[in-house]
Amino acid sequence: MPLAGAGPLHPSDKLTDDEKIGLVRDLTAEYANLKATLPRSKKPLEFNADGTWDRKQWMEAARTGGYAARFGDKVQITKVSLDGDHIIFEINNGIKSGQHWYDHIQVEGGVTMQRSGDNNGAVASNGTYIDLDFHKPMESLTSAEVKKILAPIFDFDKHSVTTLYSETLSPAVQKAVAEKRALPGMDKDQVLLAMGHPDHKYRETKDGVDTEDWIFGAPPGKITFVTFVGSKVATVKEEYAGLGSEVAQKAPTP
Repeated sequence: MPLAGAGPLHPSDKLTDDEKIGLVRDLTAEYANLKATLPRSKKPLEFNADGTWDRKQWMEAARTGGYAARFGDKVQITKVSLDGDHIIFEINNGIKSGQHWYDHIQVEGGVTMQRSGDNNGAVASNGTYIDLDFHKPMESLTSAEVKKILAPIFDFDKHSVTTLYSETLSPAVQKAVAEKRALPGMDKDQVLLAMGHPDHKYRETKDGVDTEDWIFGAPPGKITFVTFVGSKVATVKEEYAGLGSEVAQKAPTP
């Protein structure tokens, strides 16, 4: 199943779904201090995976569109999109009207996660886009490796937004998040952090009790059912479904 909103996936793409979700989830909302001047450009600024970039091209973009931020400024990655052998970063909400600081996570296959963040420091008001080009299929790639690649232009904060939030959780929930699984008692934000957005949601009322099922995965393969009663996880169930299997027989969430 392709990832909606992240661009076409090339046949040579070698990232697993979990790796794609992890990249988008862990890089979105991150802050970094600039180690280079960042032009303002509607066309994504090209940056190579070997840590090089066309400085003349960036200077020309700055002459045309001005600067999004300068050396030492703090910026934020507000959107991450996967496109074959490229990762596209929206910086400071890109070039848009309005200055709302919302952090968006989008991965295909209906996997969408959203978090809100406040302006946490002197963040530049103008936005831009960066195209990280690997020039070959991405494989076994982590957010930490991407940050290392971007090190010539970005100095990332020691603690990420995700890390700071995770540190407030109980040890058991922290372990579950790290292992990308849900536990009874988790709330919806914690499940989103651990597993991303579900492929399907279903609600029903039985004997006066409202429940909501979040379903992760699709046949053929492992299907995980996370059932909420109110805002908390009541049960977690895993099954294997073959081709042609029905995921659930319930009314979809409107």
